[in-house]
Amino acid sequence: MASRGGPRAAGTDGSDFHHRERVASHYQMSVSLKSEIKKLIYAHVGIWLLLLAQMCVGHLKLLPHDQVAMPYQWEYPYLLSILPSLLGLLSFPRNNISYLVLSMISTGLFSVAPLIYGAMEMFPMAQQLYRHGKAYRFIFGFSAVSIMYLVVVVAAQVHGWQLYYSKKLLDSWFTSTQEKKKK
Repeated sequence: MASRGGPRAAGTDGSDFHHRERVASHYQMSVSLKSEIKKLIYAHVGIWLLLLAQMCVGHLKLLPHDQVAMPYQWEYPYLLSILPSLLGLLSFPRNNISYLVLSMISTGLFSVAPLIYGAMEMFPMAQQLYRHGKAYRFIFGFSAVSIMYLVVVVAAQVHGWQLYYSKKLLDSWFTSTQEKKKK
């Protein structure tokens, strides 16, 4: 180009610099996907804290069992689901692909698998509640199986979206790595 007040290069009016000021699309996508995944991780931590509180109240007998029921079996392995979220957060600062892959695999093992098991474990109780209107476990006056199925549905959506966005982020990072290797 030319200096501030000097002559311009032949064939240009000086407005052809905009293409050099754009951020590459995979970098823009990486930033937005990291933001979405962080929101989902915070939602997961909220669900995790609620289950942890229910487990602590149930085991420490802080409230009577007719107020807060003892936890179902699937809730114990679900407590490990905090680890994949931490791995996901650790992968963000330096775009660490291996941490993100480990996060995705462990999300399936420690988050999705306990939710599937929980849905199967609670199904007979949900069926009994639906057919006969009888519930034997309660959480603050509400049927425990109804509340926990709601938790399972919300958590399954959170983890599903988290896996989806993590896969898109992984693809974005691979695009970035491939472009660096071409140079």
